[in-house]
Amino acid sequence: MTANDDTRAPGARPREASAESGARSGSARWGEGRRGPLRIVQWTTGNVGRQSVAAIARHPALELVGCYAWSRDKVGRDVGTLCGLDPLGVIATDDVDALLALRPDCVVYNPMWPSIDELVRILEAGVDVVSTAAFVNGRRLGPDRQRLVDACARGGASLFGTGISPGFVELLGIALAGISDRIDKVTIREEAHTAGYDSPATEMPAGFGRPIDDPALPSMTEAGTAVFGEAVAMLADALGVELDRVVCEAEYARAVTDIDLGSWRIAAGCVAGIAARWQGRVGERTVIELSFRWKKGVPLEPDWQIEDGHVIEVQGRPTVIAKLQFLPPPDFEARSLADFMVLGHVMTAMPAINAIPIVVTAPPGIVTYADLPLPLPRGLVRL
Repeated sequence: MTANDDTRAPGARPREASAESGARSGSARWGEGRRGPLRIVQWTTGNVGRQSVAAIARHPALELVGCYAWSRDKVGRDVGTLCGLDPLGVIATDDVDALLALRPDCVVYNPMWPSIDELVRILEAGVDVVSTAAFVNGRRLGPDRQRLVDACARGGASLFGTGISPGFVELLGIALAGISDRIDKVTIREEAHTAGYDSPATEMPAGFGRPIDDPALPSMTEAGTAVFGEAVAMLADALGVELDRVVCEAEYARAVTDIDLGSWRIAAGCVAGIAARWQGRVGERTVIELSFRWKKGVPLEPDWQIEDGHVIEVQGRPTVIAKLQFLPPPDFEARSLADFMVLGHVMTAMPAINAIPIVVTAPPGIVTYADLPLPLPRGLVRL
């Protein structure tokens, strides 16, 4: 596997010529004579989608013109009401043709998992996509990745995936590596107590809740967290390194007692902690390592000692170590753990929202932080 494979389909416009076209779907591109805000369609209104809607509604350079509703009970309702805001005058629908007929500049795509059929339909209609749906560059998707590349080429559209981790944290790793004149290895470690993260649809596929001696666990963890492998490849692209392979190694901790997680339970003796290392290797040398250690409760066996947050380490000359922690602002009010989890949803949504202005000027194809200029958090300072 080579990390830096070309994302463009045969016949697609070269990157260096991407500024030649003036419009997609009939609307002028950002920075090419456009007046007025970018037209945005929001795709789903789950936990992350609600924060995206709030951010779009507040942003002076963005205009929410439509919203896709996955649940039938949300169809026909005002998007603001669905997201706990004042009414916005935009009605949620499940009519994809009607949404594309709005001629949006960009779709903010926030489902839990990506639908290739949905993305192909949006991209081939000439609409750019910023996504938080477990997507960085699609290297794990096999033939479906080529479907996305071909759809981008047909529509002249760009597809960009991010989030907090993987996603924005890797961008910080790229920035930190820029201070060294020799880079030996880049490591990003994530640790989190995740008992308050009630999402069995994402956690069970990675192995949580399975018997600790289940022989399928390593393959489940690899498949369920494969987006970290995509992030390894993206980091390699940014460093200009061709990887020989990307591998996943994992270990597990079992629950000592039954753990009640709200919508589901982990029985004693089953997996309640997962630690995995996604490594990008050249020969036998690991040059990039993205690791996570997630712990669903205490006590576990072994009972890992962890500290929530991320540590980014660039080994080289000089070696750079940065520690990230995410804290609520002084005016933050939370009456429950669910309220506090809103911060995580904000951190997942905002890297995609802030990337919209540069994604709509990007060349057709799958683009990553390795391809784009730095997204700027404009329009967010409140005076």
